[in-house]
Amino acid sequence: MNSPKRIDVHQHILPPEYGDWLYKQGVVGAGGINLPEWSVDGALDVMDTFGIARSILSVSTPGVHLGDDREARVMARVVNDYAAQVVSDYPEKFGYFATLTLPDVDGAIAEANHAFTVQNADGVVLIANSRGLYLGDQAFDPLMEELNRHHAVVFVHPGELPGGSVDGIPSFAMDFLLDTTRAAFNLVKNNVPRRYPNLKFVLAHAGGFLPFASHRMAIAMVATGARDPFEALRDFADFYYDTALSGSPAALPSLLAFANPGHVLYGSDWPFAPVAAGAYFNSLLDSNETLDERTRAGISHRNAQFLFPRFLAHPVSDAT
Repeated sequence: MNSPKRIDVHQHILPPEYGDWLYKQGVVGAGGINLPEWSVDGALDVMDTFGIARSILSVSTPGVHLGDDREARVMARVVNDYAAQVVSDYPEKFGYFATLTLPDVDGAIAEANHAFTVQNADGVVLIANSRGLYLGDQAFDPLMEELNRHHAVVFVHPGELPGGSVDGIPSFAMDFLLDTTRAAFNLVKNNVPRRYPNLKFVLAHAGGFLPFASHRMAIAMVATGARDPFEALRDFADFYYDTALSGSPAALPSLLAFANPGHVLYGSDWPFAPVAAGAYFNSLLDSNETLDERTRAGISHRNAQFLFPRFLAHPVSDAT
């Protein structure tokens, strides 16, 4: 079957200066995957191959904070200026999530304000943990307050676990899923979604283990005395989720059964997920006979259009 045109909320960008800087810092990969090549032409080619009409670009882990606040602030501006220029050059093809400087909160607030007021960013990307400090920690409340003021979309992307990985098991295979799940738990445990109601969180990779383990995690809220478990479940379900590497017939039913209607979005994870992997998961989505046309169109593009005003100006057709 021919797929409807998609809106990809999980597509990465590697500006040349950022890639060179990572190599100089000794970072040659992320999650057990070597840093891939990236170019505008390459992105447009993959979008054409995958039937993607528009993509929201973001920098992946490790982000820009490798231990030095000043250096992180400089590099955040470099990558955001680059991404904003790509969007300016191709306004009907791309949007972008601004990169911030956590755990440097002051730098993150300044960069977020610049990204929203000067560069028209579509949201921000935050790594689930910043040097061991997870989203939801009260140390990040001033940033949440600033993002709430901007009615921001916050894309939560996994990083390396604070405890390190296990030899022979690439981080992207399991640790990344746990990292996102920990961040989601901590956000809800500390009542961040309700204290900052203008925020909309998008969890990468179907939220890691969250949909599958949500009720077990809600019980843990009781054990810790943190939250009412039924409120916690409602907050978990109110997150947005992307399908990057998660559109399989094993993962997708759990996600759709759990997430609020309209909260599942398409994601490719290119170029960290190679074309073959993206094609495989696209084929699973497209051949899934349990999806009705409304659900299929929602995942493909409708849900993203409601979430991101940029795309309402040039809506994607439901036509296949």
